[in-house]
Amino acid sequence: MLRVGAKRVLGTTSLGARVSSRLYHERVVDHYDNPRNVGSFDKSDPSVGTGLVGAPACGDVMKLQIKVDDKTGKIVDARFKTFGCGSAIASSSVATEWVKGKQMEEVLSIKNTEIAKHLSLPPVKLHCSMLAEDAIKAAVKDYEAKRAKATATGEAATEETAATA
Repeated sequence: MLRVGAKRVLGTTSLGARVSSRLYHERVVDHYDNPRNVGSFDKSDPSVGTGLVGAPACGDVMKLQIKVDDKTGKIVDARFKTFGCGSAIASSSVATEWVKGKQMEEVLSIKNTEIAKHLSLPPVKLHCSMLAEDAIKAAVKDYEAKRAKATATGEAATEETAATA
């Protein structure tokens, strides 16, 4: 106790460090202060899947995008933009880190509980990790829908060419 008091008097412990360590786990603070993969891709790019999800109760909105190598089905890059609290931003940042380099089927197994555990989110912030899981699923679904549409369009063009020949 004396040591803590001395540090406060001498100013060797910053107020920000004391407050942030009480409110958020260091991983949340790290991903909030240094978010990974912030930004966006062109949503009209056929190799990009976009997931846009929100939680009306708290106002958090998360856009997560994946860029997929069409030949291998591997996610080669990911980006996010999030409007929300530190936990929502950290959850988005972690999600983009975790999906990069993985197969599409693999990322669908990422659960909000894993993200929450990694960030040590308190129960009141679990909705943030749920948004991240939902954003991953929505991005994969969007990519697969684009791919199915492109395949159907390609098949229709092939049939049309064969019919006119």
